Amino acid sequence: MKVKKGDQVEIIAGKDKGKRGEILSVDREKDRVIVEGANIIYRHMRPSQEMQQGGIIENEGPIHVSNVMLVCPGCDEKSRIGYRFISGSAEDGREKVRYCKKCDEIIDN
Repeated sequence: MKVKKGDQVEIIAGKDKGKRGEILSVDREKDRVIVEGANIIYRHMRPSQEMQQGGIIENEGPIHVSNVMLVCPGCDEKSRIGYRFISGSAEDGREKVRYCKKCDEIIDN
């Protein structure tokens, strides 16, 4: 999976197409991500000990990872992501990093 928690993404398909948000969580088994402010789900909750009032609760629902694209922090556009090895602090002297295929800038350090 080329996205991870904390990444800024743009939704490219579905009812929230065009929205941008941060990834709150990633489910690698089901290939789904939860994006802040997207795919809002409403739940009608009955009054209980935790919620004295009850009411309608809004939560973000999961989105398939193929429907989101990472937004490059350098060029501020949605972009495809690639991997490359750079000389780093790893034991063998090489480190695997993600890079933007539009502006060729390294995404994570």
